[in-house]
Amino acid sequence: MNSVSINDRVERIKDNEEEINRLVEEYKPFIASCVEKATGRYMRYGEDDELSIGLMAFVEAIKSHDSKKGNFLSFAQNVIRRRLIDYYRKEKKHSNMLSLNGYYDEGEDGERDLGIGEALENYTINEINEYRRLELEELKKELLRWDITFSQLADASPKHGRTRKIYAEIIRYLQSQPDLVKQIMSKKYLPVAEIERALGLPRKKIERARKYIIAVLIIITGDYQYIRDFVDWR
Repeated sequence: MNSVSINDRVERIKDNEEEINRLVEEYKPFIASCVEKATGRYMRYGEDDELSIGLMAFVEAIKSHDSKKGNFLSFAQNVIRRRLIDYYRKEKKHSNMLSLNGYYDEGEDGERDLGIGEALENYTINEINEYRRLELEELKKELLRWDITFSQLADASPKHGRTRKIYAEIIRYLQSQPDLVKQIMSKKYLPVAEIERALGLPRKKIERARKYIIAVLIIITGDYQYIRDFVDWR
């Protein structure tokens, strides 16, 4: 099951339901592993809805994968994670009213005190923290494909106002050039010379900003909505 063969196979079977079902059966252990990593708990087929979500997400990944964008299994893992997050969001919306009775407490006089607001607030905070944890795990993996660690990213972050303005200027320029951003993501390099010509900035400053700029681009263009709110690059 090497990455080249699986990519070629996925490309061939996109419109063949029988072959898609066969591939899904073969990769059930992989799908379960992705779901268990995302949820942090052991799952069983036929018992846990999350595995059904994972199976459907795997089929979606087969049909939507572009072989030019890299390894299919990495892509499928991302799709499975996103669909699980969507599932938990929907479940939360439908379960709030049903779970309110669980937030009543008996008082000393036998009457029940309602702590709904605080309980739901705590539930939402915990849920968002879990989404953010999943996104951080995925971001860590994606940054490693660029040979960037969180520790290196912290060292590369701008420490002074003027430096922050320069980095922000570079990021705004790249945002205005979507084709260039696609090129950066596919070829995994920062076009320092082009940025230098366009903005008239010193080459050394651009090269020093490389890891930070790439990390910000990954976050603001990727599926990182819970981390994105905490990235103050402007």
